[in-house]
Amino acid sequence: MARRIEVTGAGGVRLAAWEFGDPPKSGSDPAPVAPGVLLLHGLMGRASHWAPTARWLSERHRAVALDQRGHGQSEKPPRAALTREAYVDDAEAALEQLGLAPAVLIGHAMGALTAWQLAAKRPDLVRALIICDMRASALGAASQREWADWFRSWPLPFATLADVRKWFGEDDPWVERPNPARGSFYAEVMTETPDGWRPVFEPEQMLRSRETWVYDAHWEELAQVRCPTLVVRGLDGQLGRAEAQEMVRVLPRGAYAEVADAGHLVHHDQPEAWRAAIEPFLEGVRAL
Repeated sequence: MARRIEVTGAGGVRLAAWEFGDPPKSGSDPAPVAPGVLLLHGLMGRASHWAPTARWLSERHRAVALDQRGHGQSEKPPRAALTREAYVDDAEAALEQLGLAPAVLIGHAMGALTAWQLAAKRPDLVRALIICDMRASALGAASQREWADWFRSWPLPFATLADVRKWFGEDDPWVERPNPARGSFYAEVMTETPDGWRPVFEPEQMLRSRETWVYDAHWEELAQVRCPTLVVRGLDGQLGRAEAQEMVRVLPRGAYAEVADAGHLVHHDQPEAWRAAIEPFLEGVRAL
């Protein structure tokens, strides 16, 4: 069960958040088991991608997933409003308006960068942090060009959702081997239009969002994160082991975990192994 909550982000942008689990019954203790958890998806993702994780989290935590600006059911603001500062300010607003702080932030890819930038900016709001498959190093112009070429390769519109699943899971030039979980991931970010299935986001907005962080390294902000932090990587993901372990070394209170047989979409590829990787960390945070 998930219920939609409206959040007002930076500049008045309307954001959709989804709270998982049953709300407290009338007359019962309204305080959820601490700490609260805010889940932040990656570029092109949406809050629903966190549903399997949020369901088991909601047994012990108040778990909320946010559709970030330009994504999912949140407002699609102009390109000029897709700054790093805006994404961070939106997460800050969500924590404060929903009364989640001090919370555990769990972020995937771009969402992980947002999470650690917020933890560096507002340590009072963040009790702990889980970084899933996000690099701290600059990726550079070549990477941005590859993404632009990849977006242009999408055979839009797709005739059916089955075609979406097949292309992203098997035919996409970025797929090294068939991956049904990847096809499912992208099927969730498609919507039916009069001429077929298209993404709920604007690809140009995704490139704009990405260019606000892809040219820069983020080690300095990482070093400013003072809360307990778990760095998780998929064994076949985009974050290499050496860089992940260097991130742990830079973090004042860093820890490391990796998930076998998982690519970049760790929590989609191996949901049970993902849970096994992060649950002991969360248990430790609760014990603090």
